[in-house]
Order: sequence, then C-alpha cells, then structure tokens
Amino acid sequence: MRKARIAVLVSGGGTNLQALIDAERNGVIRHGEIVLVLSSNPRAYALKRAEKAGIPSCTAERAAFGTQRQFEDAVRSKLSEYGVDLIVLAGFMSILSGEFTSEYPERIINVHPSLIPSFCGKGYYGLRVHEAALKKGVKVTGATVHFVNEIPDGGKIIMQKAVDVEEGDTPEILQRRVMEQAEWIILPKAAELVSEKITAEDTDNERI
Repeated sequence: MRKARIAVLVSGGGTNLQALIDAERNGVIRHGEIVLVLSSNPRAYALKRAEKAGIPSCTAERAAFGTQRQFEDAVRSKLSEYGVDLIVLAGFMSILSGEFTSEYPERIINVHPSLIPSFCGKGYYGLRVHEAALKKGVKVTGATVHFVNEIPDGGKIIMQKAVDVEEGDTPEILQRRVMEQAEWIILPKAAELVSEKITAEDTDNERI
C-alpha cells in the first residue's frame, strides 16, 4: 500500500510533531508516513526530535530570504524534493501566503488551540489564545484541526475536541491541558483521515 508522504512544518519544541511520530509508530497513522520535518527556526528542538526518530529535516528561515516569494520557493523546493502529499503545520510560526496555500488545496492542515470560530484569526496564536479564553471567562475551550487557506484559521474544519477550563487555570496550565487532551489526539487522527483520503484518490486515479 502506498502511503501519503507527510511533511511536518515546525518552529519550536515540536510536541505536536512528537505526537505525530508516536501515532505513526503506534499505528494511529496507517495511511501516511512522515518523510520530512521543515523548521523555520534553526534552533528549534523539533529538529532534535526528527533526528532522534530518523526523519530527514531541513530549515528555511524567513529572515534568510529577501522576499516572501523566495522563502516560499525554498519551501516548495523541499516539498517537491521529498514528493510530499500532505503538509501538517505543527506550531509553524511563519505565515504562508494565499498564493502558496492555493497550490495545495485540502493538502495543508493546521492545529489551532481553540474551538474555531472562537479565539482565532490574525493575532491569535500560542499563549495569546489561552489568555483570551481566560479573559472571556469561557468554561470550555479545546482545539481544532482545519484545512489551511488564504484566511488565517479560515479553512474547513476537519476535527475538534473540547477541553474544560478549570478554576485557577493560568494560560500556561490551560495551554498544556489543551495540548494533552486535544491537540495531541486530534492532530494525528486528522492526519490519518486526510492521508487515507489521499491514498484512496490515488487508487481511484490508477483505475481510470
């Protein structure tokens, strides 16, 4: 069985990357395989995780390129080199243009640490999301995996999971709970769902 070839784009510690690596090893991801980890930060610990797992990795730092186009061309080149079918954004902090995302329709997925449409869009990332949730006083938050398009957090939702907000939560505590109880669960499941669809489409095309 041909598997969908997955690239995981990262910028930081890579906890969601680790969840994906573990899910592939444990059989949660059966129709896909991680073939590349690309980081926008050469110092990201995620690169160490990739190395430990034996996954090829590379860096593309936005500041190293004169224009957004040059940066994205470098990313495109790597994706092409590794024959990537599915792009998973796992804490990738560099913005991708609408031109770039339109080249990969329903082939880029992202995990966002809230229940979209709450606390999402431009400016909502990392701890800011959880700070906003606590400030609003919501009793339930969670995470969303969605397809990526030209609108920040605006693509079609693939999967969501709710997480309770508890008395005394800080943004850091809530962030950790959302990761453990939602992100690390639904991101691998969504990657498998989309990978299975990709491989099914390939099989259908071979029959034509």
